[in-house]
Amino acid sequence: MIGAIVTFGGIGHLRPAPGTWGSLAAVALAVLAYEAGAALLVPLGAVLATVLGFWAVPRAIAGQQDQDPSEIVIDEVAGQLLALSFTVLPLWRHGVDSLFLGAWPAWVMPFVLFRLFDIWKPWLVGRADRRGDAAGVMLDDLWAGLFAGISSVILAGLYHGALQPWLNG
Repeated sequence: MIGAIVTFGGIGHLRPAPGTWGSLAAVALAVLAYEAGAALLVPLGAVLATVLGFWAVPRAIAGQQDQDPSEIVIDEVAGQLLALSFTVLPLWRHGVDSLFLGAWPAWVMPFVLFRLFDIWKPWLVGRADRRGDAAGVMLDDLWAGLFAGISSVILAGLYHGALQPWLNG
């Protein structure tokens, strides 16, 4: 069961770039949830993946030399769902019908920005990653998700508040 949790049902075994596959799986689930009218499952999924990750990751890496094996992707799932929550919830509140067709930047930008922060590891993301323990495995992706979510909201605000009126004006 621990292996299924940390690899997100085996997705962490996909190559190359298992972290990207884990992130894409989270995006796909978020879009499906939104399209099914269950947008609130996205932040709920972020909380569930976080709790399960903090429980399962220490057990999965206990006694291993590698404290952050690439097949562990529950951290990417949690961070990606956190990032998506920043765009999915406002769209849901405003009654946007389709995330996939009508508001595709709302899932593309959090995905791109999350992967950027997860790979680049600036500031708190890198600090958490350098911990070298199970908590660090989870925390670096949660910080990356937080930064990606905030950045997505800022970019959406700039586009809708400044750029779009200027282009249409």
